[in-house]
Amino acid sequence: MDMTPAVLIFTPIFLPVVTALGISPVHFGIMMVLNLCVGLCTPPVGSVLFLGCGISGTSIDKVIKPLIPLFVAMIVALLLTTFIPALSLLIPRFFGY
Repeated sequence: MDMTPAVLIFTPIFLPVVTALGISPVHFGIMMVLNLCVGLCTPPVGSVLFLGCGISGTSIDKVIKPLIPLFVAMIVALLLTTFIPALSLLIPRFFGY
């Protein structure tokens, strides 16, 4: 699913649950957008990956192997953001949110 419809569909569903669990709505928004960004870039549904391969004329097999370290870095960033809320809330708190 593309990112914009996913945000529009899932936010009203998950936001009441997340706020009931005591998670900051700002932290939830950052986690959700980061999760969707990782989903857009990784197979099997990675539409950005398929679009890039289509434009460049290369096959998915040739592109996936060099991108594995970047996929690992994205997942590590996602895990750090998810489990250490202070990382994702540092800048919003600096501006008073």
